[in-house]
Amino acid sequence: MADAEASVCKEDVIDPERAICDAHHHLWEKPNSRYLLDDYIADLADGHNVVSSVYVECEHQYLDDGPPVMRPVGEVAFADDAAEAALHDHDRPGICAGIVGFADLACGRDVADVLDAHIEASPRFRGIRYCTAWDASDRIHNAHTHPDEHLLVDETFRAGVAELSRRGLTFDAWVFYRQIPDVISLAKAFPEMPVIVDHLAGPIGIGPYADDRQQVFNEWKGLMGQLSECGNVSIKLGGIYMPLNGWALHRRTEPATSAQVADMTRHFYLHAIECFGTSRCMFESNFPADRSSISYRVLWNVFKRVTAQFTEDEKCALFHDNAARIYDL
Repeated sequence: MADAEASVCKEDVIDPERAICDAHHHLWEKPNSRYLLDDYIADLADGHNVVSSVYVECEHQYLDDGPPVMRPVGEVAFADDAAEAALHDHDRPGICAGIVGFADLACGRDVADVLDAHIEASPRFRGIRYCTAWDASDRIHNAHTHPDEHLLVDETFRAGVAELSRRGLTFDAWVFYRQIPDVISLAKAFPEMPVIVDHLAGPIGIGPYADDRQQVFNEWKGLMGQLSECGNVSIKLGGIYMPLNGWALHRRTEPATSAQVADMTRHFYLHAIECFGTSRCMFESNFPADRSSISYRVLWNVFKRVTAQFTEDEKCALFHDNAARIYDL
């Protein structure tokens, strides 16, 4: 049984021929949550023209034995197998065309062997995501890596990042928005390394952040402007319909339409695009993490509504070309 999803809002697909690279999705099987290749393929069949995708680590299918530091290599091999199955069983040659795995960069230089094993495990391997999202409130769930608040500026961690950069790999950052200064520091320390910031840099809308959403937006807005000054940083547009973002779409008795969701959230997308330009932004589904709040069809309709007034070249860049270029698909 597939993972729980939002009630389906029946609406026509907007701009159905537009080529899309879904820059961020997962495949997993967890207690009470299943979203594997067949489930993703079913979402892809719902009308939008998704021609390629980037698989991003989610602690799935780690190796069962061997040194713990090497066990994430199993996930890269799993994603590579999914890509082959998508090609041969579903005639979807671009699915999981890029694979972003995990390696414990906090091991410093010792992470080199893990990175080399990832490279050997799949020709589709492109880089590492390290989730460092941290907040002081006990009402906010911090990242599954149990990071320290300022892990991105730790010297040993950066020694691990240096091994990543040395191999020409990418770094995906998942932080909460008040940690953006640490991302800026990291990006400046490794100016040749592509840094991709996930989920619009994590604006939070629950717990202590729920009472003044305008203040959250204003603070996020200023930090995003500073982050955009780092020329090696790109931003993923999406991943803001999880419960922690505070829109409570998963609690609605009637599913929201794409027009309603676009009206609620377009200011985040448009400000990010204003800061980073149309050459350093890429749309992502973040499925299945966002799936309890919004369907795949409605989500991409939201993105298409937000960019309705953009030029054709700008839309091509945002929906497909930037992700394909930055991840070298």
